[in-house]
Amino acid sequence: MTDSAGALVPNRFLFRFELPIHRWTGAVKIDGKLGKWDNRYRLPALHRLDDQPAIGEVFAAWHADGLLVAARVTGKRQPLKCDSLAFRQSDHLRLMTDMRDARDIRRATKFCQQFWLMQAGGGPGNKQPIAGGAHIARAKDDAPLAKPGEIMIAAEIGSKGYSLEAMIPAATLAGYDASENARIGFFYTLEDRELGKQPLTVGDELNWWCDPSTWATGVLSLGS
Repeated sequence: MTDSAGALVPNRFLFRFELPIHRWTGAVKIDGKLGKWDNRYRLPALHRLDDQPAIGEVFAAWHADGLLVAARVTGKRQPLKCDSLAFRQSDHLRLMTDMRDARDIRRATKFCQQFWLMQAGGGPGNKQPIAGGAHIARAKDDAPLAKPGEIMIAAEIGSKGYSLEAMIPAATLAGYDASENARIGFFYTLEDRELGKQPLTVGDELNWWCDPSTWATGVLSLGS
């Protein structure tokens, strides 16, 4: 079993990562414009540890009202492929969260959730951004799924790429309480049918899609 760089085990698998997720300052405005996301919100490029190329930038922040995420992808030549009925085969950003950061468990609990975010695939002509939730395979207990339209999402699509921005409300996040549980399990994979995949820690072969122990820890910073 090898990763895309040919190593038997990805370098990222050998570490337990803790990443700061800073508190969002100012008003929350989900409009797909990423100029308001400065570098403190940008997640580290851990893929470089395995000599894997970046396909985009991913950002995250927390707020009393929920979690905010954003992504920017450039360098595309082909049109987007987004199908809300087949998100795994679409261009999208996927998030895995665990509001209790139970890093030693191998199966998801009722505090673990999976969210998918797409730049298009919803609304008239399937041209509007859309988001939703999906159950996690092999979970011990299933958390509630996000209701249609519950996740705030916006995107800007250009000829060579796109930007995507979303907020998952606190009420949608099972057990979300930044003051009581400032450490959360956190994972993303940015996937593009043309450019490839950019997982935060490990790839598909090491079962991030069902194993919370492969995720990172997001530390919700109480500072600005």
